[in-house]
Amino acid sequence: MATAFHTIAAARPRLPLAAFACLCPGPRPATRKLSLTSTAVSTIDSAPASSSDAKKTTTVFVAGSTGRTGKRVVEKLLERGFGVVAGTTDVGRARRSLPQDPNLQLVRADVMEGTDKLVDAIRGADAVVCATGFRRSFDPFAPWKVDNFGTVNLVEACRKAGVTRFILVSSILVNGAAMGQLLNPAYIVLNLFGLVLVAKLQAEKHIRSSGINYTIIRPGGLTEQPPTGNIVMEPEDTLYEGSISRQQVAEVAVEALLCREESSYKVVEIVTRAEAHNRPLKDLFASIKQS
Repeated sequence: MATAFHTIAAARPRLPLAAFACLCPGPRPATRKLSLTSTAVSTIDSAPASSSDAKKTTTVFVAGSTGRTGKRVVEKLLERGFGVVAGTTDVGRARRSLPQDPNLQLVRADVMEGTDKLVDAIRGADAVVCATGFRRSFDPFAPWKVDNFGTVNLVEACRKAGVTRFILVSSILVNGAAMGQLLNPAYIVLNLFGLVLVAKLQAEKHIRSSGINYTIIRPGGLTEQPPTGNIVMEPEDTLYEGSISRQQVAEVAVEALLCREESSYKVVEIVTRAEAHNRPLKDLFASIKQS
């Protein structure tokens, strides 16, 4: 998974095959409901306010919580003191793979089952992080069911439940056609799996027109290794090569919640580079213009 694509032309940059991993976060679960004590104990910057209530206790719902990126998002949120509701289709698997923490609650939630059931799962959360991704199968429509329709279902559930903050983990090259990257090997190979990048782009468009306060994070090729470089953050439709550790993607997702003012209504693309300066994520978000 971490090997690099060969370029079609010598001058064309490469995106590691690890980019495929960001679209297939692992087996999708099916489950029973398990309740653990859930207490939100972290604070998050809210919209500017003059009262002492400028910070509020926050609970975050994570969709795709047992995936390779979603699991790390859950862990990072708990480390920062957030209350977490982990949405999963396999609660038994979630119980085995996620930390045992009093601030973690496991709930059965399948983004493909429609909006109404998701409303029940996310009600009471202050924000949602979507780290779902289709599981490779013989179903050619799986990418659209999960990465497009599933994400749309989650957004609509947020609107019905009154959740106004949405973080999406997407992928670079989702808009590859408009970027002139039709011949980029990664764009070609990834779209062989049911046009998954096109499906993700359609979901992004829905989020951006929904009225919800969003941050869309487009990572490069996802790796399982520990971080080996510093994060580079660029505006949308800028990056078409590079990779990043899933751990760092999770850090960016959590920081988007903590730096609400700097990250709201933005699409950011992230990779790591050994030569990049180590800058605070808050400063990186602030450097990107709103969509």
